[in-house]
Amino acid sequence: MQPVTLTLVLLAGILALVGYSWLETGWLRRRVVVVEVRGLPEALDGMTIGHLSDFHLGAPLSRGGHATERAVDWVQRRRPDLVCITGDLVSHPRGEQKLRTLLARLERPFVVLGNHDVAVTRDPFSRAAEIRDLERARLLRDESETVLVHGEPVSIVGVDPAARRDVGRRPEDLADPAAVFRVLLCHFPRIVDDLEAGVFDLVLAGHLHGGQICVPWPSGRFTLAHPRARFVAGLYEADAALLHISPGTGTTFVPFRFLARPEATELVLRRLSGGRGTGRNGG
Repeated sequence: MQPVTLTLVLLAGILALVGYSWLETGWLRRRVVVVEVRGLPEALDGMTIGHLSDFHLGAPLSRGGHATERAVDWVQRRRPDLVCITGDLVSHPRGEQKLRTLLARLERPFVVLGNHDVAVTRDPFSRAAEIRDLERARLLRDESETVLVHGEPVSIVGVDPAARRDVGRRPEDLADPAAVFRVLLCHFPRIVDDLEAGVFDLVLAGHLHGGQICVPWPSGRFTLAHPRARFVAGLYEADAALLHISPGTGTTFVPFRFLARPEATELVLRRLSGGRGTGRNGG
């Protein structure tokens, strides 16, 4: 093959790869995940949680905004018992109005902020929106709330990313000891490494975008942005609690995803007899 022809072939291949990666950013996956929980009260068997994350609204050139709109519409139609959103809502103040419009479609979602929301990021295109309230959404900043689901008290605790490293702050102290099920919302999955075991039944997180840009690897996929991450996306049984990491719907740094489609997830709790929980992907 002539050098010029080879160059053209390589250029066409690169352009095709870039084009696909841009299109994948808006190719939403809708997933139902069965979460098997030992000792779950019978009344909560079948309880549903809509989990969304990492909208990054306002990011330039990204189709993540399109994926986020479709994700919110899907969750709205499913009408889960709880809706939880785990941070990185906007990447620029210009995305804040769209955020409020989308949140208004959901029935009082519980929300925590992420590092982009408080301008703790290396992304040169990101600017903090300084979100202090979300009107009809419940923003939890090192706060908790107990709600009744199917007649049973469920405790929801939210971690504030701006203060999560402060000495003496323990999300365990915010959990309602009288609740029959306790959920922790934190943008960062690694919080499970610091939690006291048995306090929370379920931890919901985001941050990693499923890797965002992944490379096929013999053992699965290699994530370029977080190559050392122990947990990347999906449901895991950590030592402290069950952990679900949302791949999110937006992008950061570059407006591309590769082998890391955006996702809206519905978690369905199922009861198993016995002690602490276990889980599996399903749906």
